[in-house]
Amino acid sequence: MSPSLGTAIDWRRDLHAHPEVGFTEFRTASRAAGHLADLGWQVVAGREAMAPDERLGVPDDATLDAAYQRAEADGGDPRFLPQMRGGHTAVVATLGTDGPHLALRADTDALPILESDAPGHVPTAAGFASSYAGQMHACGHDAHVGMAMELAERLTADPPPCRVSIVLQPAEEGGRGGLATAASGLLDDVDVLLALHVGLGLRTGALVASNDGLLANSKIRATFHGRAAHAALAPEEGRNALLGAASATLALQGLTRVSGHQTRVSVGRISGGTVSNIVPDRAELLLETRADDGDVNADLEQRARAMLQGAATMHGLQVDLDLIGRVTTAVADPPAVEAVAAAARAVGLDVIAMPDDAGLASDDATALMRRVQDAGGMATYAALGATLAEGHHTPGFDIDEAALAPGVDLLEAWVRAAG
Repeated sequence: MSPSLGTAIDWRRDLHAHPEVGFTEFRTASRAAGHLADLGWQVVAGREAMAPDERLGVPDDATLDAAYQRAEADGGDPRFLPQMRGGHTAVVATLGTDGPHLALRADTDALPILESDAPGHVPTAAGFASSYAGQMHACGHDAHVGMAMELAERLTADPPPCRVSIVLQPAEEGGRGGLATAASGLLDDVDVLLALHVGLGLRTGALVASNDGLLANSKIRATFHGRAAHAALAPEEGRNALLGAASATLALQGLTRVSGHQTRVSVGRISGGTVSNIVPDRAELLLETRADDGDVNADLEQRARAMLQGAATMHGLQVDLDLIGRVTTAVADPPAVEAVAAAARAVGLDVIAMPDDAGLASDDATALMRRVQDAGGMATYAALGATLAEGHHTPGFDIDEAALAPGVDLLEAWVRAAG
C-alpha cells in the first residue's frame, strides 16, 4: 500500500496537492507511516506517538470525521489510518537499535489558505496545486516530509551505525502539536535532535545551522457571553458581548512592552452579533502574545487574560478563555550546531548566520528540543535556504525545489558523521 514515490520532490508534490491542516493530517501521516513500515522501519503512530491530552486547538469531531473520510477515499494507508482517528496524527519511526540516537523532526500540517491559481504559480502550472479548496501547503512542511522520506530510503539502502528516528509532528501551525508529540516520551533517549525548516527568506544553497531567535507565543480564544435585547426598545436589558470583545481588543494593544525583549500582541479576529437591532449576546476574539523569552511570554499571557476578564466584568459579561496554542523558546547546543554546519559544508552548502531580515516567527519544535535537552540530549533548529516565489503563509507561496536534494544530502551526511 506504500505510495510509488521516491524522491523528496515526488513526495513534496504529492503532499502539496493534498494539504491537511493540523490534526487532520490523516492521508499525509498514514502514507508516510506506511512507506516507512515498508522500508523496514519500526513505526509508532497515533495515540502511542503523542499525548492526546496535551494537544491544543483540536478541531471538532465533525471536522475530524470529514477529513478522515476524505483520507480514506484519497489514498490514506488503511494499516495506519484507524490508529489516527480523532486527530492522533503523530508518527515516530526508527531505524537501527545501536549507537547514538539521532532524531529528525518534520512537521506535516498545511494552512487554511486558498492557493493561488495564477498561471505563473508553479504548482498550478505544473499540476500539483492543492486539490482541497481552502487548504494549502504555504510554509514548506510538504518539503520537510519529502526530504525525510528520501532520507529514509537512503538510510534503508545503506544503514548507518546508529539509531535514527523520523518524527512526523502534526499541527505545528498555531503551536498545537509539538508539546503533545514531545510528551509521548519516545524522544527521551535521543542524543541529538535536528529540526530543519526550508525557506525563511534564505536563498537556495544557504544553510543556517542554528536559530535561537524563535519567539514564544500563546494563542487564546476568548468567548464573551452577554444577553440579547432589542437595541431600540430595551437596550438597557442587553449585555453587549461584542462591545466587551471590542473593549478587550483596544486594551490589549496597550499591553506594556518589556525592556530588553521583543514582544508582540495581536488580535487576529473579532466576531459576534447577528443584525443591527439586536444587542449581541455572544462574541469571539482570537489573539496571541509573543516574546523572545518563554517567561516573558508567560507573563504577557497572564496580563492579557486579566484584561479579557476585566473587559467582561466592565460590561456585565462572562468570558471563557481557551488556550488553543502555545510555543516556548529553546537554545541550541553548540556541539549539535557544529555537527550540522560540518555536514552542510561537506555537501557544498554555504553556512551563514541568520540574516536580521529573515522570516522568523515561532515553531513548536522548541517543545521537542527542550524535551530532548531536559533528558540529557542535544538539539538545534536549522534553516535550509530555498528561494521563495512569495512569502510564507501566502496564496502564492512556493519553494525552489532545487534546494531539496542538497537538503537530503545534508541530512544524510549529518547522520553518517554522527554514527
